[in-house]
Amino acid sequence: MREVLVTGGAGYVGAVLVPKLLNAGWKVKVIDLYLYGNVLTPHPNLIEIKGDIRDVALLEKVIPGTEAIIHLACISNDPSYELNPQLGKSINYDAFLPLVAIAKKNKVKRFIFASSSSVYGVKETSNVTEDLPLEPLTDYSKFKALCEEHLLKEQADDFTCLILRPATVCGYSPRLRLDLTVNILTNHAVNNNRIKVFGGDQKRPNIHIEDVTDLYVESLNYPKEKIAGQIFNAGYENHSVRQIADLVKENLGRSEIEIVVESSNDNRSYHISSEKISKALGFKPKHTIGEAVRDLKNAFDQGKISNSMTDMRYYNIKTMQAINLQ
Repeated sequence: MREVLVTGGAGYVGAVLVPKLLNAGWKVKVIDLYLYGNVLTPHPNLIEIKGDIRDVALLEKVIPGTEAIIHLACISNDPSYELNPQLGKSINYDAFLPLVAIAKKNKVKRFIFASSSSVYGVKETSNVTEDLPLEPLTDYSKFKALCEEHLLKEQADDFTCLILRPATVCGYSPRLRLDLTVNILTNHAVNNNRIKVFGGDQKRPNIHIEDVTDLYVESLNYPKEKIAGQIFNAGYENHSVRQIADLVKENLGRSEIEIVVESSNDNRSYHISSEKISKALGFKPKHTIGEAVRDLKNAFDQGKISNSMTDMRYYNIKTMQAINLQ
């Protein structure tokens, strides 16, 4: 049975991805700190390892025999990173270098890196394509860009490296995050009947969690010659924050939801083109932002999301502050 290692496999994306990999017939190893609890269902072909990707000895032990690695683990998003920049660098960049080296040494055939569309910074052009220069605005995105640079240098005929730059992920996961644009607005609309929008004209590219996890699974199957040393954006549509708020209200079907627009000093606006991945790999998202909103509503209705305003498990920065990870 073919074996894939997923770093951060118990995270927001990993919790949806791992069951799909198991269903596709992979043996799956997960390395995760399990800061947000264990949300993965036991399976005979799933090996869960509670550990730190900074632990080189652990990597040396776990990676041999692995055919592919999907690297999701990181301190995710700017606010969480800025809580402790030294910690963020140690996990997001310093740990990446030995991870890649050990993978290559142990004949891992394919390494898939979850980068971020934030590496572009703010671009004036309406079509942000993969060939544009990177201008990361924060340390989080700067170290994502440096990891990309390092990985491309390690690309070899027997070590296929693929970099994906997803838009912001949205929708329901067993390890739910409620600190992402679509999910934030849906939470407030469902529970407060009120959505507060700061500014509103800023664009925020999003991708449904079902689509991005399907892409990771398919990335294990794409012919090597189509992905080796390649970089692909992966997003749905580039909606403004105000448009997202309108979509949330529309898909919840509640006319009484109030949308309050307030001024903002944060005029960062991100938009990406996903034309390259469509043409090269035939990947086109199937799930809309409206669907993500409805999925979240269903989860609320079914009682799957409790204490959504106060439970720190749903908020990376609150959890990071509480546990004081070093």
